[in-house]
Amino acid sequence: MFKKNAFTLLRFTAIACAATAVLASAAQAQTTLRLSTYVNEVDIRYEGFKKFAELASAKTAGRVKVEIFSSSTLHGWSEGVDAMLGGVSDISWVSADKRLPCYRVTSLYPMAVDMKKQIELDAAYAALIAPEATKAGLVPLINSNYSYDQEWWFKNPNTDLAKLDGKLVRSIGPMVSMMIETWGGKPVFIAPKEVFQSAERGVVDGINMGVATYSAWKLWGVMPHMVQSNLFYGNIQYMISKRKFDALSPADQKALQAAATESEVWLKPRYEAWVDASMADAVKQGGTVTKITAEKRKALLDSVVGKWTGEVDTGCGPEMAGKVRALFKQHSL
Repeated sequence: MFKKNAFTLLRFTAIACAATAVLASAAQAQTTLRLSTYVNEVDIRYEGFKKFAELASAKTAGRVKVEIFSSSTLHGWSEGVDAMLGGVSDISWVSADKRLPCYRVTSLYPMAVDMKKQIELDAAYAALIAPEATKAGLVPLINSNYSYDQEWWFKNPNTDLAKLDGKLVRSIGPMVSMMIETWGGKPVFIAPKEVFQSAERGVVDGINMGVATYSAWKLWGVMPHMVQSNLFYGNIQYMISKRKFDALSPADQKALQAAATESEVWLKPRYEAWVDASMADAVKQGGTVTKITAEKRKALLDSVVGKWTGEVDTGCGPEMAGKVRALFKQHSL
């Protein structure tokens, strides 16, 4: 009888230990990261986020799950930092936030970008602003290398950017607003989801936006005439809450970062092909694409770069500002 009871006790002990191990393993596997993006599910970048989620799961053996929330469903355009610090999201795009003063004045920067080493440029830029992000409780994760297509649309074709003549033009941040004002226009901030209604109702005369976002939100139908100028370096980064990142094991941290980089490389050619196809389709539907000359581009950039120098020096500090400008110079046309 004693042997039977002892055997039963040992069996239940073994079962309990196994159950505890299973529960511990399950708990470890339940790290869920909520990724917030303003892009909608039509946008090719959504496929990039899906790829990132797949890679993150595969590289962590299922321990990390990424849930994607599109179309600003978790928070608005300017609320990324608050959303991550407050636990509303774990990974979000970060716009021009004053808590990241250097990033605020350099994540969009007036320059013509040489695309040959785009991935390397984005990674180097992320490394430069990482210490500032850390102080704000964030970690750069995905380099949004899809902002180089930031361009301009107007109601009428062949608009001269240098002569905006009081036009109300949609802006996404302080540097773009400075450009618009320099060229005689008036900047108006409008979140991506609200641009269609604003253009349709005549709230704005022109729009500054990424080509992919513009195409995904079907905006060619309300403002069909594009000026293709290539005036920006853009890296509106997706960062992760440092608290959430630090809770991962070192191995899973490395795996998540590797998944991010691999998804960028995977998406780049698909993104470029999708943007080109979207522009070609818009032209077939009656839109126009006017490319400016290299001389015109230089004149436009020369008119604003000097004005932005002081903002960069103040936001970054002289030493960091010098490093950022040196990096950009290496990758400019």
